Amino acid sequence: MATSYSIHTDVKHRPLEKIDVGATAAACTEKWWNQTLVRVNESVLRLGVLEGEFHWHKHDDEDELFLVEEGKLFVDLEGKTIELLPHQAFVVPKGTMHRTRAPKRTVVLMMASAGVVPTGD
Repeated sequence: MATSYSIHTDVKHRPLEKIDVGATAAACTEKWWNQTLVRVNESVLRLGVLEGEFHWHKHDDEDELFLVEEGKLFVDLEGKTIELLPHQAFVVPKGTMHRTRAPKRTVVLMMASAGVVPTGD
């Protein structure tokens, strides 16, 4: 289980900037790292480099999209688990209890509204 999360909500890039997701992920050495890359209208795109598990939580007012770039991500919901492999995505609807788990280093893009609290409400 991940004992500490490194979550950064500052926006690293502005519109019209090239974003090298692969290089950013490759430079990460932490086990559970989450960085907001860019704001798109009222949403943010975040990059996660994950290994281990996150705590159960929900977002009362925001849906959350997970898109796996590399590795394997499990999205646990009450009563079922969704397995995501590279190039697969899944949306967790607002108000849904969930947690994510990565059995090995996994790179994920996440999209949610700009006001989302990554650790849940």
